[in-house]
Amino acid sequence: MNTLFKDAPADPSAPASTAAELFSPLVLPNGTVIPNRIEKAAMAESLAGPGQLPDARLARMDGSFARGGVGLIITGNVMIDPLALGSAGDVVLQKGTDLTTFKAWAKAARSHGAQVWMQINHPGRQTMAALGQPGWAPSEVAVDLGRHSNLIAKPKALNEMQIRQIIQRFADTARQAEAAGFTGVEIHAAHGYLISQFLSPLTNLRNDQWGGHIENRARFLLEAVSAVRAAVRRDFCVGVKINSADFQRGGFDADDALEVVKMLNSSGVDLVELSGGSYEAPAMQGQTRDGRTLAREAYFLDFARDISKVAEMPIMTTGGIRRREVAENVLTQGVSIVGIATALAMEPNLPLAWSEGEPKDGVFPAIKFKDKMLASLAHMAVIQRQLQRMGDGQRPLADASAIFSVIRDQLRNKFLARRYRSWSKQQA
Repeated sequence: MNTLFKDAPADPSAPASTAAELFSPLVLPNGTVIPNRIEKAAMAESLAGPGQLPDARLARMDGSFARGGVGLIITGNVMIDPLALGSAGDVVLQKGTDLTTFKAWAKAARSHGAQVWMQINHPGRQTMAALGQPGWAPSEVAVDLGRHSNLIAKPKALNEMQIRQIIQRFADTARQAEAAGFTGVEIHAAHGYLISQFLSPLTNLRNDQWGGHIENRARFLLEAVSAVRAAVRRDFCVGVKINSADFQRGGFDADDALEVVKMLNSSGVDLVELSGGSYEAPAMQGQTRDGRTLAREAYFLDFARDISKVAEMPIMTTGGIRRREVAENVLTQGVSIVGIATALAMEPNLPLAWSEGEPKDGVFPAIKFKDKMLASLAHMAVIQRQLQRMGDGQRPLADASAIFSVIRDQLRNKFLARRYRSWSKQQA
């Protein structure tokens, strides 16, 4: 195990305030100890193998992050329904799935002492048209990507029975994750996916118990959390990822986020991660649609600082963090753990370097496309290429070509989509 991990502090809720505390443990409400305050945030790996099971490269990749010194690893999306994927490379875990490859994945990720949580998700309307499935959503509001909108499937509104079935699927997947050896799950309620769609007044136009006031729009999330919490042991962690805001005019905003966190206080949630944006406004990549300018690093820190004042569970924030001094500053603002994604994809040993006093900054890929949608796709393609290289036992490329990465990604996605369509016919 990494020697940088220390004993838990006497007051587990106290935020870190000095450089050394970046590598101090955090005790969660259920008693689980996260060895340090750095989290490998979820990224889309697109590494599902045949049958949408984890490819061996996922275990190898997360083993690299574990060796790199993070305290918490959160996987990329694991989808709860085989007929509802965000992309053809998504892993699927449901009731009855063979857990052999999931156990190998969890074992590798836990090999150096980190906590390892599976991010569980339903894409809702954010599913690619090439997969041949509709985008199930609260309301029939299509994703607006301008001239790229045809890449996304047309949405269909869910009925009451379907909503209840999806909530049960979250619980079933969490139970399976626990059986496979993961130490927790993170329910994805951000970035414009299904639960985020229920939370947003732009995408939730319902006039029943699932829509309208924020109490109704949050009902899906709260019932999913309740179902998951009831399905797993108390020492199995349950986290939630929500948007601090959608960064679209009229969407889910900071006041909504405050209210949702207050509702989550009594839900048994062990950690809330704050992020922002969606496919339409990828604030998680630094882009907004409502004219707001995000910080150069720690995009969502201002929101996290406010939300930490009402939260009774630890708060984590992600978004553009790549320097140690920024990570340390985040921990002085009422935030308990720092999530890092892109910088770790480019340099998985960054936490270990920081713990040894090495003056090293993370790097971001240089994406210079003027088309915001194309720039977003290029960013994802470059990062996925780095993750896949790690899965192959190779080092990330410091100067990966954005154009080549996009072309490679599109060709790969066509192959994966064909494979998925063939497999999904057997699942219907």
